[in-house]
Order: sequence, then C-alpha cells, then structure tokens
Amino acid sequence: MEQLAILLTGFLLLSLIGMMINGLFFPLFHKPVPHFTPRVSIMVPMRDEERNVVPLIQNLKKLSYPNVEFILLDDHSSDSTLALAQGQTQNDNRFRLIEGVPLQKGWAGKVHACHQLSGHASGDFLLFLDADARLRPETIENMLPFFEKGKGHLVTGFPRFPVTSLLSKLLVPMQHFVIWLHLPLPLANYSAYKQASAAHGAFMFFERNAYLAIGGHSAVKDSIVEDVHLARVMKQHGFAVKLINPTEYVTCHMYETNEEVWYGFLKNIYIGIGRSPWIVAGLTVFYSVFYFLPLPLALLAPIYGNWLFLPLLLVWIQKLYIDLQTKQKAYLCLLMPLSVLAFIVLMHASMWKSLKKEHYLWKGRAYK
Repeated sequence: MEQLAILLTGFLLLSLIGMMINGLFFPLFHKPVPHFTPRVSIMVPMRDEERNVVPLIQNLKKLSYPNVEFILLDDHSSDSTLALAQGQTQNDNRFRLIEGVPLQKGWAGKVHACHQLSGHASGDFLLFLDADARLRPETIENMLPFFEKGKGHLVTGFPRFPVTSLLSKLLVPMQHFVIWLHLPLPLANYSAYKQASAAHGAFMFFERNAYLAIGGHSAVKDSIVEDVHLARVMKQHGFAVKLINPTEYVTCHMYETNEEVWYGFLKNIYIGIGRSPWIVAGLTVFYSVFYFLPLPLALLAPIYGNWLFLPLLLVWIQKLYIDLQTKQKAYLCLLMPLSVLAFIVLMHASMWKSLKKEHYLWKGRAYK
C-alpha cells in the first residue's frame, strides 16, 4: 500500500509541475492598439434559446468596441427565441436577425447555421459565439492584438464556466483540466501540428480572409465537433491557431441542467477522441488509477499510514490550480475523484451509443 501511494505521489507531483509549465505556453494578452478598429462581425446561431436570447443581446449591447455588427440567426426554433430577439433589437441598427433555411442533407445543424451567418458578415474579423456566451465590455479590443502581424488567424479558448447542477459541477470544469493536462500547448500554439489542436465553439474568432481561404464552415459541414475540426483545417492550410485562456473576458453558461450536461457531452465526447475504443480504454485506466484510486487509498490512511493520503491531496492541488487559473469555484477541486468517475461513465456511454450505431440527440435533431 505504501509503495503504491509513493508511486502515485511521484507521478502526480511530476504531472502538476508539467501542468504549470504547459500553462506558460498560453499566449499572453497585450494592450489594445489605439485607433486599430477594423470591422468585426459577431454572429450567433440560435435554436430554442429563449432562456439565453435576452441576456445575450443585453450583453452584446454593452460591448465597448465601436466598429461592430451583430448577426443573429434563428435556426427554426420551436419556442419564442425569434420573437424575443425581435423585441430586444428594435431600433438598434447594429443588429440583424436572419431566419435560417431548412437544414441541408449532409450538414450538422450548428455548422449549417454558422455557414449561413458568415454569408451575411461584412467584417474584417468574424467572431462566432454560442447563445450562452457572455463577453466583458472590452473583450473585442483585447482580442484583436492576437491577430497582429499575421501571428494569429483563429483565436479561441475555453471560457469561464459558471456551474449550477451536480453534473455540471462534476463535468463542465473538466474541460479545462483535460486541456492543461493532456494538450501540449507549445505544439498547439506554436506549430502546424494539427493533431495538437483544441478549440471551443462558444468563442471562435477568425481573420476573415483565412476563414474564407479554408472554405469556412463548409470545410467541416458534417462535424458535430466542428470547433476542433476547424482548428485542424486552419493549421492544415498554414494558418496560425491561438488557443488562449479567455476566462477573464468570456463566460459560457454551458449545459445548466443535469439532462443538458448528459446529452451535450454524450454527443461530443467519443467523437472528440476520434471514435477510438483504444483511447477510451487508455483513458479509463489512466484516470481510474491516478485520479480515482487516490480516494479509496485516502480512506485507508488511518489504518495503513498517512502516506496513503498524499495522492488525493495532490489530486486536489492539481484541480485547485486549474480552477484558480480558469476563474472556477475553488471548492470544486474536492469533487475531482467523482468528476473522474462521471467522466468515465459518460465516455463509455458515448462510445457504446456509437458502436451500436444509435443516434445522438440534441435540440430535436439526430446525429450519428
């Protein structure tokens, strides 16, 4: 028991150091450039977003950047999304509302909506947001320096995630943890290696000419994880992708209810790891041994010695470090072993749904 605890402690200590070094390769923010105000088109696809549409529009109206247009697309909502949007945007000529055309065969719903939005944009830069995203007023001017001198063509990142339901507390913040632990940020941000790519669809900021050069969203028209696939296509065409830590500026109220969390991640997680049962098996073993096993070991510490508590302490410290870096609630680090268990269960459920050739369901649409 003591030897196992020592081995786990050694690995977790090294991985904590690795996380901290990895995080140094997020691009740094720079002061906005005075008088640099290119046209920015902010576009939002909306389908059954009556919960979000009013706070979204109110948030966009508060942006301080002067040269901006807002284009909102209603993607055949079955609720009052369109009516609420119309009421909120009257007498503000910065806003345009578009009613989406029927979904075409071979396209994923969100990708199809974003493709339509891009055809109406006049900006030099194109920012695609999800309806549950919120921006600080000075966000746009603080993002534009990442594009200076051709250093960036796509700027994206995982927002701050307010969490409410139990499953959202367990699973939503894990997105940050997985990135900091597994993604080699030097390769993600400073190389053309497309496999080392990550992105978050709630915040995708493109330089227009680069976006058009790759074919825009039509390049990934059938993808459910279009954000990652767009980042890879950008790299494939020689464009620079910058994965930043935008949690100071961007917030995403993602999957608020337990049901939304389950079905939202269910459709993404297995596809996101390349539909590989071998990766599922490897991740299951890795997280079970290094991030769940420390919990039962710690429960045995009063019997076999305090060494058995050290691995769990380091698991908590790792999660706390990431949570502090990403503006998350600090106490959630204590739930890390349960987060890992939920992640493993969901990953296997997503895999088996795919292997049985069942459809993933999201907002009234079915995807394979």
